[in-house]
Amino acid sequence: MIVGAGVSGLTVAYFLRRAGLGVTVLDTGDAPGGTMQTVIDGGWLVETGPNSALETTPLFGEMFDGLGIAGEQLYADPAADRRYILRDALLHPLPMSPAAFLTSSLWSVRGKLRLMKEPFVGRGAEEETVAQFVRRRLGEEFLDYAINPFVAGVYAGDPAALSVRAAFPKLYALEERYGGLVRGMVRGAGERRKRAEKAKDRARMFSFRAGMQTFPNALGRSLGDELRLKCTAASVERKTSPGGRPEFVVHYRRHGEPGSLEAPAAVLAVPAYIAESFVRPFSGSLAAALGRIFYPPVAEVFLGFPASAMGRPLDGFGFLIPAKEKRKILGTIWSSALFPGRAPAGHVALTTFVGGSRQPLLAGLDDGELAGTVVSELRSLMGVQGDPVYAKIIRWEKAIPQYGLGHLELVEEIRTLERNVPGLYLCGNYRGGIAVGDCLTSGEGLARRIAGEMRNQ
Repeated sequence: MIVGAGVSGLTVAYFLRRAGLGVTVLDTGDAPGGTMQTVIDGGWLVETGPNSALETTPLFGEMFDGLGIAGEQLYADPAADRRYILRDALLHPLPMSPAAFLTSSLWSVRGKLRLMKEPFVGRGAEEETVAQFVRRRLGEEFLDYAINPFVAGVYAGDPAALSVRAAFPKLYALEERYGGLVRGMVRGAGERRKRAEKAKDRARMFSFRAGMQTFPNALGRSLGDELRLKCTAASVERKTSPGGRPEFVVHYRRHGEPGSLEAPAAVLAVPAYIAESFVRPFSGSLAAALGRIFYPPVAEVFLGFPASAMGRPLDGFGFLIPAKEKRKILGTIWSSALFPGRAPAGHVALTTFVGGSRQPLLAGLDDGELAGTVVSELRSLMGVQGDPVYAKIIRWEKAIPQYGLGHLELVEEIRTLERNVPGLYLCGNYRGGIAVGDCLTSGEGLARRIAGEMRNQ
């Protein structure tokens, strides 16, 4: 039994069923997918969660084929490889090659020379934040105008608060395993090829014709009646079956009526702040640790304009904003430039993010102030003219889990609980990575583990 029908929980269910095990999934929502939902409204396509995903693992293709949705997949326009960073109120393309780096106006000559010292920097001696790691290896300017906006775009986070070992384990591993980032990127490419993995900066970006919700909808259909929506789980308890084996009981409410399910194993595939109450009867210390994971608030402001209102070409993915630029938005995705069908003919769609760890209070502005703030910034940064002809605002009071210092100790405490309470498992994007591909990899690995343990009982 699985509590939570986000992508992580659905992936565990998919692979458990392929292993021949029966699975029931409970979720409080009225559609599968958790945050991965798509709204289609009069020719506008709005993603309320991930706007796209990177094809970093072959599991994507395997699952899409198995679900019969491979033909619905869309790859992003090749121009999406071009991304912009704001510096001194101008959008500068992020260089994607050594030659482009040398001629880029994004960094000063001094900043570029500092970057070239990286192969000669030694290993760190203790756990570091992302900011400490990057400052040590690459310098302050690279931190300010590459990593800071990137962390805001991925985590809606602050590099001074995230653990590099937990939040960016592959980056940390380049230093740990190879002694440096440049050496590691060269030598690590061969290892990724052997694992059939792709680095995130080389993986192709994709979505679906009808939006990202195509994926969880297909996973939900594959479960049939074993996906039970509008079920709010209240508690999980362990008892001993008549045969002497431990069993788990999930108590829930559906349409106001109480119910319960029994199973030999239970997977908690819910955010950490929800898992906290389920875990408390088994481990008070872990419950407290889960409750301390910070999820910053984020507001997504989707705006539609006539194409003629744009003051510059939408020739890329969009742009990110460093904290040093002191703007009121984190960045903007040029949604209609990435995939077809995101805006009516003759119009463009822009998706802007506000708040996060950097400016959490801005995410709480009322709709009028929020839209007005974003429009003002787009006018200043992109030369947008006139008012939007369409607007939709999505708010997440708790958006993305932040992997702070000590996060790996929390992950180890989860492993300890799973050893001490056989049959109880935790999964979600607070463990193993926040990207869609990370959730698939973690979910498939957990399903394999559960299937193996069930066979050995």
